[in-house]
Amino acid sequence: MALSGLIPILATPFTDDGELDLPSLRRLTEWQLASGAAGVAVFGMASEGFALTAADRAAILAEVRAAAGAAPVVAGVGATSTATALEQALAARDGGADALMVLPPYLVRPTGGQLVDFYGELAARAGVDVMVQDAPGATGVSMPEPLIVELSKLDGVTSVKVEAPPTAPKVGAVAAGVAGDFAVFGGQNALFCLEEYALGAVGTMPACEFTDLLAPVLADWAAGRAEDARAAHARLLPLIRTGMQPGLAWAVHKEVLVRRGLIASAAVRSPARPLDPASRALLDDVLAALW
Repeated sequence: MALSGLIPILATPFTDDGELDLPSLRRLTEWQLASGAAGVAVFGMASEGFALTAADRAAILAEVRAAAGAAPVVAGVGATSTATALEQALAARDGGADALMVLPPYLVRPTGGQLVDFYGELAARAGVDVMVQDAPGATGVSMPEPLIVELSKLDGVTSVKVEAPPTAPKVGAVAAGVAGDFAVFGGQNALFCLEEYALGAVGTMPACEFTDLLAPVLADWAAGRAEDARAAHARLLPLIRTGMQPGLAWAVHKEVLVRRGLIASAAVRSPARPLDPASRALLDDVLAALW
C-alpha cells in the first residue's frame, strides 16, 4: 500500500488507573479520518509505545484496525535487536497493519552495514511494507542520507520518516537520491512540514490532537495556496512547539485531546509524567488562541 498524506500518530488513551481505554481509542481513530487524515499510526513515539505490553499492542491494533476501515494503519516497531523487532513486526502484520514504521536497534548502536542487514531481514520476513524511522534524537543512531538511499533499494523498504533536524534539508537530500516510488515523510510534529513538502516530502506524521487544523493547511499547500497555508500553519506553531517538549510531550497531547472531548483521561504511564500546574496554565493560553 503506497503511503502519502497526513498520517497522525495516535495517542494511547488510558483510564485514570492506567488501563487501556479502548472506547476513547476508537473515538480518537474515527475522528482522525473524519478530520482529513489519510491513515493512522500506532505505537509511535507519541503513542507511549515504550510503555505498552505485547497484550496492549494486540488490543490497540485490533481496535484501530476495526475503526480505520479501509484506511491504512501503520504500526511502529521499536526494539533493541533484530529478533525482538521481528517479533513485534510479525505480531503487527498478523494484527492487520498495512505497514511498519521501524526504528533502528538503539541500545547497542549498529553500524551502517548492520542497519542494511536489519532492515533487509525485517522487510523480507515480515512481508509488509517497511518505513525506516530516522529519529536520532530518540535513538542516538545516525542515518546519513547515503545510507537511507541504500536502504531504499532493499525489497520491501518503501518509505522513510525523517526526524533528524534540520528535517527539511535532509528530506530534500533523501528525496533527490531515491527512486520516485520511495515515499519520504516528515516528522518532528509537523514543525517544518511545509518546507519538507517543498523539498520533496509526500506526507507528514505528527501527533494527533490537531489533525482537523493541519489537514486544511496541507490542502491549501497542495492546491497552490502557499500564502494561506503558511499563515494557517503559523497559527499552529505554539501548539506544535508545546507538544515537542521532552518528558512532557505525551501529557500535552493528551491534555489537548481531553479538552477537545476526544479521550476521557490525560493519564500517562511512567516514565512519562503529567503536566505540572504551570505547564498546564501555559497550555491553556496556547489553546485559547486557537479555539
